Amino acid sequence: MCRNIRPLHNFEPHATREEVHDAALQYVRKISGMTKPSQANAAVFERAVAEIAHATEHLLADLVTTAPPKDREVERAKARARNAKRFGENAARAAAS
Repeated sequence: MCRNIRPLHNFEPHATREEVHDAALQYVRKISGMTKPSQANAAVFERAVAEIAHATEHLLADLVTTAPPKDREVERAKARARNAKRFGENAARAAAS
């Protein structure tokens, strides 16, 4: 589950609200141990996602760095290369599509 949480800091363009929400959702899923909460827990689950997304947006806005912003396409290519080395070319091609 947590492998879907991607670094969001120091990218150009900045992380979108959707990316922040998706990371928060993955975090809450991992911590709670459930991918979809029951009706009894749905409100608490969604509130936790919203609060974590809110805190994440504040964190990203306040972080400071002197490093140049990373390019999403370059980082994606690096990840594909790592996957190809780790899992083989066929797995890397399947993941890219």
